[in-house]
Amino acid sequence: MNYHDITKDDMLNGDGLRVVLWVSGCTHRCQGCQNPITWDVTSGLPFDEEAEKELFEALAKPHCAGITFSGGDPFHPFNRPEVFRLAKKCKELFPEKTVWSYTGFEWADVKDEEGMKYIDVLAEGRFVEELLDNNLHWVGSSNQKVINVPESLKTGEIVLHES
Repeated sequence: MNYHDITKDDMLNGDGLRVVLWVSGCTHRCQGCQNPITWDVTSGLPFDEEAEKELFEALAKPHCAGITFSGGDPFHPFNRPEVFRLAKKCKELFPEKTVWSYTGFEWADVKDEEGMKYIDVLAEGRFVEELLDNNLHWVGSSNQKVINVPESLKTGEIVLHES
């Protein structure tokens, strides 16, 4: 997996101060995307041991509420195994911290993935420029949903995250 950046103390990509891992690779190529530089799966830097160390040192800070995976698309088939491994490690090391992820895929496409049990909140769906709504929390267009993953997995129905 490649990545473009690790942002620390981010307040725009989930509840609280967060660490954000910006991964490479997205097949959705949404018009009006904020991060088209991340579309190419080979762009950025290899996510190596040093990057992982940097990520988990930032997560260890007491003020950090958790991690958010963004990009690109963390659920690009090339990224899923590594993203789910990192989400699992976060839950093992810091069970009190939340794991958020963004994806252009819809809930129905990803809900059965084994690694979903390590995700707390999923902002799902392609960005649709014609549906841009600056009043929404955590997403950019009105077709997208912010899903409470544990509750949705438990009930079998989409349960929205309450901000």
